[in-house]
Amino acid sequence: MPAPKNTVRPWLLAAATVLLSTTLTAPAALAAPKPSTTPSATPPASMSTVGGARLGQPGTQVNLASGVPVLPKDLSARSWIVADAESGEVLAAHNAHWRLAPASTLKMLFADTLLPKWPGTTEHKVEVSDLAGIGSGSSMVGIKEEETYTVHDLWLGVFLRSGNDAVHVLSAMNGGVKNTVAEMNEHADDLQALDTYVVSPDGYDAERQVSSAYDLTLIARSGLQKKDFREYAATVRAKFPGETKKNKKGKKVRGSFEIQNTNRLLSGDFDVPVYQGIAGVKNGNTTNAGATFTGVAERGGKVLLVTVMNPQKNESNAVYKETARLFDWGFRAAGKVEPVGELVPPKSAAVATARPGPSASPGEAGGAGAGAGSKPVASAPAGGGTDGAGIALGIVGGVLVLLAGGAFLVNRRWPLPDLVRRRSRP
Repeated sequence: MPAPKNTVRPWLLAAATVLLSTTLTAPAALAAPKPSTTPSATPPASMSTVGGARLGQPGTQVNLASGVPVLPKDLSARSWIVADAESGEVLAAHNAHWRLAPASTLKMLFADTLLPKWPGTTEHKVEVSDLAGIGSGSSMVGIKEEETYTVHDLWLGVFLRSGNDAVHVLSAMNGGVKNTVAEMNEHADDLQALDTYVVSPDGYDAERQVSSAYDLTLIARSGLQKKDFREYAATVRAKFPGETKKNKKGKKVRGSFEIQNTNRLLSGDFDVPVYQGIAGVKNGNTTNAGATFTGVAERGGKVLLVTVMNPQKNESNAVYKETARLFDWGFRAAGKVEPVGELVPPKSAAVATARPGPSASPGEAGGAGAGAGSKPVASAPAGGGTDGAGIALGIVGGVLVLLAGGAFLVNRRWPLPDLVRRRSRP
């Protein structure tokens, strides 16, 4: 049999693209009912089947077999998921598509949507209207009216302090909250995060605002394709601009203050040690959502994503403790356990791969990453006065689509660039 040619007939490419689009969107749309106005106390009997039929079933889904470690027995979260960040395999899940309030983990979608908009050096003077509509009791980084901040400053406020004030300023720069919410919902649809419905860009409790452990994991995986997203998510502490004041000599001066990441697996706490290999991503906590968290960690060449939503245990830092136990299980089980589903690629990424040849992975927001097949380079410290994080800039392989004999096969592997490697602490 002669070797297949490298070119693809236009009609075959067009047919393949349509087939892919139909396959990816039709079942997902049927599996994503409108958000309920009243959150249920128990998961629905059937949920979305995006990523696999078993992920739409209530309860714990895992293929235990000889040699596969047993799941931790002290898990109390209403929903959780453990997935291989690069292959997209879901190793285990519990009520993966249960639509729950997301809290500030929704800021991952906000960041993934808006990060490409402006260079980090862009400056913005905060107006009074920029800070309108922030919910009572919101987490704040401490932005002041009539002060000027760089976009880099604002993103540090979003990622480290989960500042709703920073979210509202960036939303104002993006044409307002209403426009930002519309763009976030559009981006969620492209990611096939169809359990997600955005009402408030900062994740503040709002009627009908929901997401799921599955969707938050998809969103994190998308965000981690971006260099600046990875840097911000892995930053432990940074300096943030303060308020301009007059000193004793009457001269206007502007100092700064330190902010620390509220992700306790990254920064540590009295009862939670820094997790080995952690590289982000985002935590949240509100009245309706309880505690929520999506984390990414690398160990022994494996990169895992874990999302935990609303642990029912009444103990401090329960969401981080349960996440750490699921990470531990995932690293032991990886390569041994048969997956129960998969993280689907974005519609746009899947359609883009319908073109012949490898697809490029996105690098820094607003710019292209290294080409397919490039090798990771050594880690380097993150800039901007940050501490405890480094970044490797290489991009590993691209997604290939094989078109042969009319068959349309999609390699679902959607590799992550080399993640931030945190320097060991003294």
